[in-house]
Amino acid sequence: MLGASSSAPSRRRTASPRRRTAGVLTALGALVVAGGAAAQAATPATASAPPVAAAAAAQHRVLFDNSKAETAGNADWIISTSQPDPLAQNPSPSAEKDWTGALSSWGVALQKSGDYALKTLPSGNTITYGTSSALDLKNFDTFVLPEPNVLLSAAEKTAVMQFVKNGGGLFLISDHTGSDRNNDGADAVKVINDLMSDNSVDSTDPFGFSVDALNIVTDNPRAIGDSADPVLNGSFGKVTGSIIRNGTTVTLKPADNPAAKGEVYRTGYSGTTGAFFATSTFGSGRVAFWGDSSPIDDGTGQSGNTLYDGWNDPAGTDAALALNATAWLSGAAGSTGGDPGGCTSAQLLANPGFESGSSGWTATSGIINTSSGEPARTGAYKAWLGGKGTAHTDTLSQQVTIPAGCAASLGFQLHIDTAETSSTAYDTLKVQVLNSGGSVLATLGTYSNANAASGYAQRTFDLGAYAGQTVTLRFTATEGSKLQTSFVIDDTALTVG
Repeated sequence: MLGASSSAPSRRRTASPRRRTAGVLTALGALVVAGGAAAQAATPATASAPPVAAAAAAQHRVLFDNSKAETAGNADWIISTSQPDPLAQNPSPSAEKDWTGALSSWGVALQKSGDYALKTLPSGNTITYGTSSALDLKNFDTFVLPEPNVLLSAAEKTAVMQFVKNGGGLFLISDHTGSDRNNDGADAVKVINDLMSDNSVDSTDPFGFSVDALNIVTDNPRAIGDSADPVLNGSFGKVTGSIIRNGTTVTLKPADNPAAKGEVYRTGYSGTTGAFFATSTFGSGRVAFWGDSSPIDDGTGQSGNTLYDGWNDPAGTDAALALNATAWLSGAAGSTGGDPGGCTSAQLLANPGFESGSSGWTATSGIINTSSGEPARTGAYKAWLGGKGTAHTDTLSQQVTIPAGCAASLGFQLHIDTAETSSTAYDTLKVQVLNSGGSVLATLGTYSNANAASGYAQRTFDLGAYAGQTVTLRFTATEGSKLQTSFVIDDTALTVG
């Protein structure tokens, strides 16, 4: 992009009582043809693109991200300063300046069509999938990442990949290498490549392309000749090309994903190299990539930013490309997006109260018991980890499959009692989520002798990010060589709904 990043010439853009521990998303004008309902793109032209499940006619739901420093430096990649709902700034925008942000032209054009419901994930929020949040990805058809400048967390990457796998649309917009606007060591190239190459869902080139570490100063890439392609020939207009004003491209790897397709190419390039705009599919979802944020910049936004009007640059048909791609990603004539259509409420853990002994659980011998030394909260059995006062480790685990599209929550009762007298954490209990290969995906909480207290206390953790996956829930208690600490667990539950 043109607006400089903070460090590079990027363009615009941007045996005693127990204790327990505290616990644990210019309007398009001439390009918007009459008949805005046509904003819904046709189904993919290529046979490799999976169909999107039909749903009752409804507005397509699009979430624009602003949680990854999209307004850092000279960037202003927002559709409106009113977040999460741009309609609070102006409920009936007719021109791009009715909303404030360098992406307001994009947002206003979609809003004017009448076929889209738009929201923004504000700064300070976390990307989630399968939770009860109104801004959770399961509530949207398309998620737009406009030049993210902060690496996604492991849980966020899982959320995004599961969203796409289950039918959501993902719009990835990069910038040139070195466009680290907030100087945290990550630019959009790194952020996007990290999402694709280091996630818990599929890190084996899932989309069939990788972002090139390039800074192409200027070029006017041209569209391929494919009259049946819905991105290049959608209801928002015909795409002839785009612009690069400090940007990059992707290298396609069709052997990894044959659905990967170059739509617009840098001058002199074709085939697997130099693709400036590319599309692909993953699972039941769709993906689009754009190598520069300049084309989506409408030149106006919040004061103090150096912006560039690529949206209306005559060297490209960037508005049509952005809007057609949004329509295609959103699933055309009705889409359930990343939410496959509801979730049956259930409790998924086997033998959650331990009343059948160790059935359903993998545990250190003897820790699931009826000993009166540490009574159960309810019933006769509980899991008593630790309590020996010698150096050792106890584990308790169970594998479970969380249905796709479900909100999920892990709950359990925890009682901690210790003979330790110091506030130093000598003995600990970790609550973790592991993948099918045994790697730790997340440590949900850590408790210690310093958290000891009388009675049991409820602990709850959100597991929505792991919807659609088979994971192992593991409790690990580690004691030092001297005084005992007991970690007693009862009444577990993994609820979905």
